[in-house]
Order: sequence, then C-alpha cells, then structure tokens
Amino acid sequence: MAGFTHFDAEGKAVMVDVSDKEISERIAVAAGSVVMQPETLAMIRDGGVKKGDVLSVARLAGIMGAKRTPDLIPLCHPLALTSVTVDLTLDEGRPAVDVIARCKLKGRTGVEMEALTAVSIAALTVYDMCKAVDRGMRITDVRLLRKEGGKSGTYEAS
Repeated sequence: MAGFTHFDAEGKAVMVDVSDKEISERIAVAAGSVVMQPETLAMIRDGGVKKGDVLSVARLAGIMGAKRTPDLIPLCHPLALTSVTVDLTLDEGRPAVDVIARCKLKGRTGVEMEALTAVSIAALTVYDMCKAVDRGMRITDVRLLRKEGGKSGTYEAS
C-alpha cells in the first residue's frame, strides 16, 4: 500500500505537485444511491414533487458539482474536464434512486474526486428536493467503481 500523498515530510497538508506527471486520458466512474420510501420514489417517477423534475435537476447539479470539486475539496487541483455524465435511475425494488457519474479529461491527475463529488451532489439534490415528504432518506454506497489512466493504470472495484 502506498503512503499518503497530501502530506509533506513534516506532516503538513500540501497539494500534490503533478508537474512531472505525463499527460494522459483519465476516466473515473463513481456510484451511489438514495434509498427512500416507495411512495417517495413513486412521486419522483410520476412527476409529483412540488420542486420539479427531480432527476433532471439532480443530473445538472451533479455535473455542476464535478466542475466545482476544487472549490469543495481543499487539495484538489482545478481540472479542465472534457466530459461529465450523470445518470440517475429508479430502482423500484429497493426503493432507491441510483446515481452513476463518469468524468473524463486529458491531464496530469485523475478525476476520481470529480466523479465522487458529482454522485454526492446529485444524491444530495435528490434529498433536498424530496425531504418535505421523506426526511428518512439515506444516501448510501458512494464509491469509486473504476478509474483509468495515469501511472497506476486501471482500478476496478470488486
């Protein structure tokens, strides 16, 4: 296991110097879920939430969140993302809204934090838009599914 990269020799927090890294295509895919009451999911499905189209607003919020990651996570590099997609699907069986985000760029550092932020912000937006009817919703299983590119190559969650 590699050591932590965001600390200097004295243990102070630092932004990692990526200037010597090779530019390569970097891709990250993250996922998470918002688990809720069946009635809440039905309201989302049927367009019955007073604040509007939950899935469209959450998708846009997730994309915006990916773009603002360095404003939220102190040591993240500002990145020139070339693509961000956020997909939200309804799972009637659990019941839940599942979120998958995919971020891509050509650069010197990965986009894992951007994908994870996109999922988190999209999930928080679902919660915000539906909290009037279901305060017991749970945001769960936010995780990195896959990352490609860079010196460490490909990671795929088991």
